[in-house]
Amino acid sequence: MFPLTEGPQLGKRRADFCMNSALLFLATSAPTSHEPQLIDLDGTVFVQLGLFLVLALALWRLLWRPYLRVRGERVTRVEGYRQEAAALEANAADRLSKAEAALAAARKLGAGERATARAEAQAREQVVLAEANAEAQKTLAAARERLNATLTTERAKLEAQTREVAQTAARRILGREASA
Repeated sequence: MFPLTEGPQLGKRRADFCMNSALLFLATSAPTSHEPQLIDLDGTVFVQLGLFLVLALALWRLLWRPYLRVRGERVTRVEGYRQEAAALEANAADRLSKAEAALAAARKLGAGERATARAEAQAREQVVLAEANAEAQKTLAAARERLNATLTTERAKLEAQTREVAQTAARRILGREASA
């Protein structure tokens, strides 16, 4: 029908053919049937449309408006509860951080007091040890003096006994009295 090569004239002819075919299709009327049609467009359409609008208005006022109001209130309450929960959570986090800060300050203060108490205890320990050492030195010196005194008296007794034993042994060995 159309040649394989196109030119300006050929493109115009093709467009005219398509336009004519579309007009011919629209000009032909739909086939008519002698049977009754399923949809009959008469005055009842407007009555049905009016009934639909009255029913839609009644349902809107009695069903949809209360439902949407209750739903909106519920959404508002839920959002309010979420905001309140977020505020409570923020408040709890704030209180927790303050408590942790107070606890850290108390730990720091406790560590300082513990270090002070430890230093005081070590100083007191040094004083007590020095006093105990001095007392021990005094007791040791007194014990040494008593020991030396006892030792001196015992030596004197031993010397006396030694002389007696020596004289007794000499008398027995020599058989006579030895002069010292």
